[in-house]
Amino acid sequence: MKKSSYIFTICVLVIILSEYSHVCQSIRCNPQDKKVLLQIKQHFGNAYHFASWDPDTDCCSWYIVKCDRTTNRISTFNLITADISGQIPDTIGDLPYLQSLTFHKISNLTGTIPRSITNLKKLTSLTISWTNVSGPIPSFLGQLKNLTFLDLSFNNFSDSIPPTLADLRNLLGLRLDRNKLSGSIPESFGNLTPSLQYLYLSHNQLSGTIPRGWGELPFILMELQRNRLEGDISFLFGKNKSIQVVDFSRNLLEFDFSNLQFPDDLGTLDLNHNKIYGSLAEDLVNLDRLFLNVSYNRLCGKIPVGGQLQELDYTSYFHNRCLCGAPLPECK
Repeated sequence: MKKSSYIFTICVLVIILSEYSHVCQSIRCNPQDKKVLLQIKQHFGNAYHFASWDPDTDCCSWYIVKCDRTTNRISTFNLITADISGQIPDTIGDLPYLQSLTFHKISNLTGTIPRSITNLKKLTSLTISWTNVSGPIPSFLGQLKNLTFLDLSFNNFSDSIPPTLADLRNLLGLRLDRNKLSGSIPESFGNLTPSLQYLYLSHNQLSGTIPRGWGELPFILMELQRNRLEGDISFLFGKNKSIQVVDFSRNLLEFDFSNLQFPDDLGTLDLNHNKIYGSLAEDLVNLDRLFLNVSYNRLCGKIPVGGQLQELDYTSYFHNRCLCGAPLPECK
């Protein structure tokens, strides 16, 4: 072989090997992960939302999913506003490197949460919201020990809240609002993780009292409106608290409001439609950015002067036993 031909052959081989190496490097998808994803696609009838899921392409480039840059395993599965029907497939539990799993705004998603989800030991965020998934909230969700965020809002979950959710010791946020949950808040919830800052339990049918242990937790936001909760929540307040948003409106709470104190950062306090009595706490005048609604209670006395209290609409105060003073009529 002539030297020039030899050199040419070597150059061609180098180019071919280089291209082959580039292709190999660009295909990141784990074969087992791809197999599971294609099973999920088939489970949902090869719906248009999975059009990019071509078995001849790298699954790390597909819509809905993402791969971890280090492991090249599927770490994110976010199915949002999809025109699909059916139940959450059992095979979702065969993606062991998942860290974030979302099914959001899928009205034709039905059935229950599959037990196979407990195989997802690395899961930190689980969202199943705005769907028609129903049944009791499974107690086995308490096995997902790495969860920092659990959102099961706007579904058709019924029955009581499983006490095992208190086993999720890394939670920062918990949303169970807008379901059909009933019964009392579990006793175990009095010992929720001290990292929990955001709690949404509103628009359910919960009854009984709230756990005393919540007075020791660093909540920033609590929304429990439109339930049937009773008793005293005054222990949630105080100068040393971190709470910024509190909504317990439309419950059956009954306690003396007169001498409460509030953290400086409290921005929303909505307690309308309860059975709260006493006078308005003087400490409210120290809150500069307060939205307050205490209408439809049993409060009496003059509205303290100062802060934002006179700038609020009269509807923030009306339908109480004998509150008076601006913005309500003058006291007699």
